[in-house]
Amino acid sequence: MGETTRPRVTTVRRLRREAWGFAVGSACFFAGALPWYADRLGAVGTNATFLTGSIFFTLAAFIQLSLSGRVAPHAKMNQADRADWWAAAVQFAGTLLFNISTGAAFAAAIARPDAVGAGWRPDAWGSLAFLVSSTLAVIATKDRGRLWDTDARTWHGTWLNAAGSIAFAASAIGAYVVPDSGDLVSQLWANLGTAIGALCFFTAALLSRRTISKE
Repeated sequence: MGETTRPRVTTVRRLRREAWGFAVGSACFFAGALPWYADRLGAVGTNATFLTGSIFFTLAAFIQLSLSGRVAPHAKMNQADRADWWAAAVQFAGTLLFNISTGAAFAAAIARPDAVGAGWRPDAWGSLAFLVSSTLAVIATKDRGRLWDTDARTWHGTWLNAAGSIAFAASAIGAYVVPDSGDLVSQLWANLGTAIGALCFFTAALLSRRTISKE
């Protein structure tokens, strides 16, 4: 009898499922932060772009949190998995806060498109959630070999997302409207922080890969 030929198994690396949402969302945030884009579309169109980006962020964050197949942290869960779960949970909460702030900015732009600060920039609470999530992600990545998926956290993705979170926080500070003058603290930092943060998130998403076996 002839030998049975076994199918050849190959492995390929593809974008993780949540990466698609983060990539699209980041592209929206990056475009919205460009002055020429904002001038061309106006306050309403620009804020609609930010709102769309936040929705893609939330969908991606939900996928990252739910598709791991894990329940909420428990006593027998190792530290890396616990930190990873909480990083995803806090990130998801942060995206919901961005949904609220982008939605409010969109509504405000419709009502008064010429108002100072009508263009959305990362809000303080959403940015804080992203910073906390990034810190937890660093803890998870330190022991990534014990994670539910060793590809779930990588150092390049962790540090890029952390840099993006810091840039968003800087943008939130720059976009604060000073009550006495009615001006932004720094229009430059408001735009630049959003653009840099979005670029960091976009790059991290494109580098987020998972291994798939194919026959």
